[in-house]
Amino acid sequence: MNPDDPKDSGRQTRTGALVLGGVVLALAVVVGFEIYSRAAAETELASATQEAAVPVVTVIHPASGAPDEQLILPGSTQAFIDTPIYARTSGYLKKWYFDIGAAVKQGDLLAEIETPEVDDQLRQARADLATAEANLKLAGLTADRNIALFKTDSVSKQDRDNAVGALDADKAIVQSRQADVGRLEQLQSYEKVFAPFDGVVTARNTDIGALIDAGASSPTRELFHMTAVKTLRVFVAVPEIYARIAKTGAKVGLTFEEYPGESFTGTVARNSNTIDTNSRTLNVEIDVDNPKGEIMPGAYGFVHFTLPQDARNVTVPANTLLFRAEGLQVGVVRDGKAQLVAVKIGRDYGDRVEITSGLDANDQVILDPSDSLVSDTPVQVQAPKKAKG
Repeated sequence: MNPDDPKDSGRQTRTGALVLGGVVLALAVVVGFEIYSRAAAETELASATQEAAVPVVTVIHPASGAPDEQLILPGSTQAFIDTPIYARTSGYLKKWYFDIGAAVKQGDLLAEIETPEVDDQLRQARADLATAEANLKLAGLTADRNIALFKTDSVSKQDRDNAVGALDADKAIVQSRQADVGRLEQLQSYEKVFAPFDGVVTARNTDIGALIDAGASSPTRELFHMTAVKTLRVFVAVPEIYARIAKTGAKVGLTFEEYPGESFTGTVARNSNTIDTNSRTLNVEIDVDNPKGEIMPGAYGFVHFTLPQDARNVTVPANTLLFRAEGLQVGVVRDGKAQLVAVKIGRDYGDRVEITSGLDANDQVILDPSDSLVSDTPVQVQAPKKAKG
């Protein structure tokens, strides 16, 4: 290539221009790409900033109804029948047949009493009755004879009337002697002391040879004490606010510390139907079957009442609640925005609360809402969770 050749000089000029143009184009591409990258980054940053400005919330649906909740109250256990056994006649204890802890049946002989005075009085009363019956027989013969003789005018009317009057008097005497014999026979029958019902002897307060005084003018001492334990009564004081759960016939659970992990079933038998003005409680009796005698009278137990449910109420986790000056509120998501809703709570279950008004099962309730949350705040919702029932 000759530099003095005009043709070669023109080629060099064109080549330089092409190279310069390529460089300029490359620089333009680089500059344009840089400008585009910066613009895209700014757009992405603006979008990310806008998205970051919208809080992301986790929501749950309220659970319908409320879990079974129990009201546990202490109860005092008593025997269905608890009675002392007294002597009905005076004397000396001849023999006893059952001691404390013995299970007896109705009609079992518990003890025998010797009553020598009553025995003597009975023998005398029977002799007096025999005398009165003999006199009555004689008076009857005399009256019949005088009535017959009066018809033939062999005796006077007065004699006849005296004979009839003597007969009536002797009849009354016989009736009196019969009543006296019956009374003493009844007293003699009390020499044997029988069990009045099926139960357990819880006390024996006498022994052989002990003086038994059944007189009404002197204090008497019980011979035995018996309880019926096949069915027990459990008395519990139910607070006035829960009085409606003590419905007759309702089933309740009972637990006792001496039987850990074991539960018994009782039935509400009756209640006092009046609120005690001092304790503001209702006295309720619960009957519980005790065929094996496992539960002892006097035992301290706990009665488990199941509180009624309201199907219209829902429950939500406790961490959905907001305590504001306006009152208790929860945040719900509606149309992409958070709304604060006033609610009223019922029972508190610890990690959950019962909502009696303000929510239904279809609402999206915000979990762990921010204290700064206000109504109409745009929010982004994560996948909803179902509250545990």
